[in-house]
Amino acid sequence: MTTEQSDESAAENRSGQRATTRRQALAAVGAVGASSLAGCTALDVATGDEPAEFSAGTATVADATLSETAYELNEVTDQTVSREFEVAGSTRTVEVTNTVAEYDKAVELFDERYQAAVFAAVATPQVEVLGEAFNPIADFDADERAELIADRYENVSDLERGSEYSTEVLGADAGVVVYTADAEIEGTGVAVELEFHVGETVEAGSDFVLPLAAYPAVFGDGENVRAMMNGIEHEQA
Repeated sequence: MTTEQSDESAAENRSGQRATTRRQALAAVGAVGASSLAGCTALDVATGDEPAEFSAGTATVADATLSETAYELNEVTDQTVSREFEVAGSTRTVEVTNTVAEYDKAVELFDERYQAAVFAAVATPQVEVLGEAFNPIADFDADERAELIADRYENVSDLERGSEYSTEVLGADAGVVVYTADAEIEGTGVAVELEFHVGETVEAGSDFVLPLAAYPAVFGDGENVRAMMNGIEHEQA
């Protein structure tokens, strides 16, 4: 599925069914990409007049999996972050573009729909510097990756690390850490206990893919989240 196709599908989903409140998902991911490049001094990045551009492909979930799990595509977004730095007296701009595919399940409260559960597949480029791959999110531990998805809720507190398991993501065995936390569904004031499923990054061509999920514990959605991770597909940029 291409980003353009995904955007068209997202537009259809948003007509009449979009949850009442939505923020830009995982906005912190773009900032991560820029900060990770801050110290790069390699010749292939440091020379040249044009910006050094690194773009991810798109990681999405197969339609058949969505039918089984009842998640719906919210949107696919590109997040580009630019950074200027100096090397040997020259200034060079580096641009990193990540792609985030966000899916959700909404609940109806007071005749309005609100985003209750969210699943995100983040694709981030492997930045090549002197032949070495720099993963913009490689230095994030599981706790920090959990914070990325926690941003989809309000007043998150008591984040606690729990069980772990492994599952298949893009043909690789990926570790997943499960967390619990207290929070509110955004825009509702409704307090819930949440479960977060925080995956490891998996290599996909010239990208890395990171799966993340969160849902009210009462949903008992762990098996669906695992199926969503198993159903991730990747298309190279």
